[in-house]
Amino acid sequence: MTTKAADEALGYEQARDELIDVVRRLEAGGTSLEESLALWERGEELAKVCRRWLDGARARLDAALAEEEAAEEGADRSGE
Repeated sequence: MTTKAADEALGYEQARDELIDVVRRLEAGGTSLEESLALWERGEELAKVCRRWLDGARARLDAALAEEEAAEEGADRSGE
């Protein structure tokens, strides 16, 4: 499985936890420039995974709220 495909299979919590670990390792220092760049790139990919999950959750919430609003408007009209 490629890294991109593996990232697609990551759940939000998994990606977030790995991202936290990457940030901790970068903040701790002690890595070579090459290792730091690799960590940074991995962090960027993990942040994208998290953003996709959060965007998807926002879209689902927005759809549910719109559906609820439409149902309430329909109930108000039928009760007139």
